[in-house]
Amino acid sequence: MTDAAGKFQRISSTPAYQLVAEAIERQILSGRIRPGQPIGTEAALVKQFGVNRSTVREGIRLLEQDGLIRRESNRRLSAGSPHYERLATRMSRALVLDQVTFRELYEAAMVMHTATAEAAAERASPEVLAELEANLAMTQRVADDPAAVTELDAEFHTLIGKASQNRVLQLAREPTNLLIYPTTELILRNVKQGTPRLIRAHRMILDALRKHDPDACRTWVRRHLNDWRKGFELAGKNLDQPIEQI
Repeated sequence: MTDAAGKFQRISSTPAYQLVAEAIERQILSGRIRPGQPIGTEAALVKQFGVNRSTVREGIRLLEQDGLIRRESNRRLSAGSPHYERLATRMSRALVLDQVTFRELYEAAMVMHTATAEAAAERASPEVLAELEANLAMTQRVADDPAAVTELDAEFHTLIGKASQNRVLQLAREPTNLLIYPTTELILRNVKQGTPRLIRAHRMILDALRKHDPDACRTWVRRHLNDWRKGFELAGKNLDQPIEQI
């Protein structure tokens, strides 16, 4: 007979305030409660959930931080639009905790960035193209500063997302973009040809966007991402190591 002692961990129950927050969040994210629609007062929520007021208040505080709840002047609560940067940060943390590897990040980026660039090539407006041009000019001016180039690289790809006019693609990329950022700076600090190749890729991508040429745009985005992968290896890193160990 096998002794089961020591094989199980203690069961930890989810705090009640978190359950309250999750229940309200599900209603908002599912669209059952739309931004601007009332949720009620703290007193009404206390009755509905059958918990004490401090539990409801703490749950609401969590949702207010993420922009999912707004508190009106009359103390009533209404649904808000979520702060997607917070949601993206939360997802990025989850990816790190799951020990996703650089290879996984590269494969996901290849799919999402290629699709975004193709859409941007078809829909890029003159205004966004001008912003991309200014970004490239600034990148060339600060080419000797890896941190500044990394910041501008992130902005360049955010602008491509904006040019795509597809909010789902823009939002879906955010969690991975937050993980791409530190790897880019690592490469630029350790690989001499990193910055010149990055600038050339940006110039060619912008040229393809101006011509509204999705094939050329796709080709150069893929080359740009392959340079990123090769640079990571040249910096002495293993593609299969968890991102958190970079």
